Parts: sequence; structure tokens; C-alpha cells
Amino acid sequence: MNLHYDLHTHSTASDGTLTPQELVTRAHEQGVDVLALTDHDTTEGLAEAAQAAAELGLQFVNGVEISVTWNGQLVHIVGLQVDPAHAPLREGLAALRARRDERAEEVARRLEKKCGIAGALAGARTHATGSVISRAHFARFLVEQGHGRDVREVFDRYLTPGKPGYVAMEWAALEDAVSWIRGAGGMAVIAHPARYKLTSTKLRRLLGDFKGCGGEGIEVVSGSHSRDECHAMLGHALRFGLLASCGSDYHGPVTPWVELGRLPALPQGCVPVWERWAAWNGAGAPQALAR
Repeated sequence: MNLHYDLHTHSTASDGTLTPQELVTRAHEQGVDVLALTDHDTTEGLAEAAQAAAELGLQFVNGVEISVTWNGQLVHIVGLQVDPAHAPLREGLAALRARRDERAEEVARRLEKKCGIAGALAGARTHATGSVISRAHFARFLVEQGHGRDVREVFDRYLTPGKPGYVAMEWAALEDAVSWIRGAGGMAVIAHPARYKLTSTKLRRLLGDFKGCGGEGIEVVSGSHSRDECHAMLGHALRFGLLASCGSDYHGPVTPWVELGRLPALPQGCVPVWERWAAWNGAGAPQALAR
């Protein structure tokens, strides 16, 4: 049987707009068979999502998306099949959330000083129902206040590098993020690699460093990848011996250009991450990775 996988999604535990239960329900309605919740720098939504998935008979994967600084570049590493109780993972994520809080204060200060936009921190927090505050929460506040038509526009105007509300931060080291994931029994996957706009040389360096510290997978298919980018990432997967993953990076109806259940199939020639997983257990969750 061909299962429909979506191994990169977000809920209100970080910067998604659906609760973990609502996300699982929507995934089920959209025909997803295997779902991973991979919130930014937190695992707090996993228990709720896993329970909802079990009730619907949807196979669920514990996940997380970790913020990493590599050579001055922000990259994201997805962890699949992680144990959220693993102490080094919990402690590492808590430290990243503290850095997010620091960044949020500075984003608000810059928006007020440079753009005359007051109350941005309090406004962003009204959109952040979990323990993570992100640029997406500021973007929703800015749209609400009439500073742009939609989240994409206000990101481009205020929150990306070179814009008045952008604050560069030092996140986790690549080797630390991969170590936390592997120590928690999981598989580390490079998220949406085409989005980083790296040159081919720099992307190969990133993938080489990632593989060298124990990384195992790459998102070949992503909600932000074009067809040509998917095939380019297939080439990188084959070059570096990385397993192929797929994920929409769904954040909710607020980003209607991305939807659950609409990912194209992985291109022929790659080895999917799930081929390394053991048989599914009776609880609807994958057992330990077969290494």
C-alpha cells in the first residue's frame, strides 16, 4: 500500500495556527496517512497530536525542527522519531526558546525605533499560544495592524535580512542539534534545503558537514520546493548518501499556498527515510529506527 507521508508540519505549539489536535484532524481529512509534527524548538504539542492521531487511526511521528547557525547562516534541522523526554534535547530546546525571547524583545524595539510601530511585542504574544515566539507571530500582528496585506508581504517588508525588524541570532551549532536528535533516538534531516539560497558549493559544504556529524536525511520534496529543486535535491541526496524525506512545512490556513496532503511523490532513485524505520507498532507510532 502506498502511504501518504507529511513529515514537516507546525501547530500552535510554535508558529502554526491550528492546535495539534486540529492539525491532525485536517491531515486525516486531507488523506495524509503518516504525519510528523515538527514545531520550532519545542516538543510540547506532541502528546496532544499523538493522542488525536491514535483516535483517528493516523500514524504519527514525534518530531521537532531545530534552529541552527551554520557559517553565519540560519538553517533548520528536522528531527524525526525523537523521544521528547531525552534530557539533552529538552535542555537544548529550552535554551533556544530563551534566545527566541531575547530576539522578540529586540525585534519589537527595532520596529518601534525604526518604523514607529509600538506594542509589537505584546501584539505578537497575543498570537503565540505556546512557549515559542517567532517572526511569524510578529507578522500576524503587523497584518492585523494594517502594515501589509498578508504574512508574506510583511515578512518581506519588515522581518527578513536587511529589513528593519530583522534580528540575526546565534542558534544551536549543527553538531549539537544532530547530537540531540540522535541521542533522543531520532533521525536528523535537513529541512527545505533549497530555501537557503546557498550556492551549489556552499550547499555541498553544508551537506558534507551535516553528514559528517551524523545527519541522515534531506527534504527532497518540500512545500517550498519547485519541481526542478526537488530533482536537484535528489542529486544531492544521492551524492551524499542521504535518505529522502518529504514535508509540506504546513503552518495552517494562514498560508494557503501550502496544504497538507498535496505533496508530490518522492522522485525515483532515492531511498525514503521510512525505509529505515522498523514495522509500525500497535499504537500507531513507528518503533525505533533500524540503524
